[in-house]
Amino acid sequence: MKAENVEDIYELTPVQKGMLFHCLYASESALYFFHHTLTLHGNPNVEAFEQAWQRVVDRHTVLRTGFYWEDIDNPLQVVYKQVKITLNQYDWRGIEEAEQQERFKSFLESDRKLGFDFSQPCLMRLTLIRLADERYEFIWSNHHITTDGWSGPIILEECLQIYEALCECKEVTLPPARPFRNYIDWLQQQNIAKTESFWRQALQGVKAPTPLTYIENNQLSNQEERYDEERIKLSEATTKALLSFATKNRLTLATLVHGIWSILLSRYTSRNNIIYGCTVTGRPVDLAEVDSIVGMFINTLPINVKLNTEQQLLSWLQDFQTQLVEARHHEYTPLTQIQGWSQVPRNLPMFETIVVVENLPVSQFVRNWKGNIGFKQTGTYYRNNYPLNLVIYPESEIIVAISYDSRRFDITTITGIIRDFQILLQQIITNPYVQIKDLSFLVPQQQQITTVLEKEALFDLELAQIF
Repeated sequence: MKAENVEDIYELTPVQKGMLFHCLYASESALYFFHHTLTLHGNPNVEAFEQAWQRVVDRHTVLRTGFYWEDIDNPLQVVYKQVKITLNQYDWRGIEEAEQQERFKSFLESDRKLGFDFSQPCLMRLTLIRLADERYEFIWSNHHITTDGWSGPIILEECLQIYEALCECKEVTLPPARPFRNYIDWLQQQNIAKTESFWRQALQGVKAPTPLTYIENNQLSNQEERYDEERIKLSEATTKALLSFATKNRLTLATLVHGIWSILLSRYTSRNNIIYGCTVTGRPVDLAEVDSIVGMFINTLPINVKLNTEQQLLSWLQDFQTQLVEARHHEYTPLTQIQGWSQVPRNLPMFETIVVVENLPVSQFVRNWKGNIGFKQTGTYYRNNYPLNLVIYPESEIIVAISYDSRRFDITTITGIIRDFQILLQQIITNPYVQIKDLSFLVPQQQQITTVLEKEALFDLELAQIF
């Protein structure tokens, strides 16, 4: 670390500390690693493209940040004044398409395995692969410890604005970027103690995570570590009906999604009291221009649900929404601290499943882009340390995705859960006044009965072998 190239030094947020700890502890896994892949069409000015990315890195402190943790109690993040970003380029023209696809797949795998050295001043890599005269794959690799999902569209919009100006030999004037340091300062002014009574009350009676044993497949545990994802698109008509129902009943899409997940978990586990995690944007409304800051703000909070199955579905959803809103008032509280205020022992996770309803800034500039390249986002790879994640992408056709640890869940179970999600969603729209206990979705009940019978048969077999 050369002192003359250091711009600033400050502590990590509690969430960043947790990520750093997990990643150093599980250094072989691609934990909190992000891959964004975009297909580009046209004739890009590659030099201007690389320059545009460099200017974006110059603008945002968090993109010039490395971490220092050795021999100190509190790890620090170090912002460097100057950091060079390089666009790695490959030309695969003339290679058969099938071979290109294989190469691309193995490139992504090796790039994930390469990971990031946290002590380096930029946790980001850029790669451009030319597949045909006017077709490219662009891969943006970055680590979640520096940027969250909200930051992605901000970075992409700025990059395109600068790129367009460079192609036309014009100067682009962007407002000064607010540094991530502003959030660190805001956090340090918060009185964490005032949230303690809220979380103690909210988690009363919770002593362990909600077990997912009913839907797990014990025969998969000897497989190598792999995270998979299944996703479906709801039709435009279903999406409109769902949003219209939410508006009419003064509910948010997030409340409906959380409600469905709570009911599913309750049925799958035969419990009326369940706990799962909820990912929040974590951007405080009282921090100036927080929506434009590039950085790592998100947090995951525990949601403790007490289901009264005698209650009418709609009135329960309205009560549940109040609970979710109250939790958001305390969304900056570190999960490690929340767990310390609960009765869940430190050696157990608070929950094993999380819900994410993506809430990203919509860029009209990017949507209306008419530059010399066309682009389409073709995929996002990301994994956290939770075995079962429900992710909702609220587009014109809502995408429902479940990412999961394939050593614990098989694909049949996951597709069954997605099917149940759809069935329950339809029932909410068509019959919101039903009592929760009368909601019917056959698949999980059949799955559950089958699983119980299988476990009983296995137990009988083990007893027979013993005696």
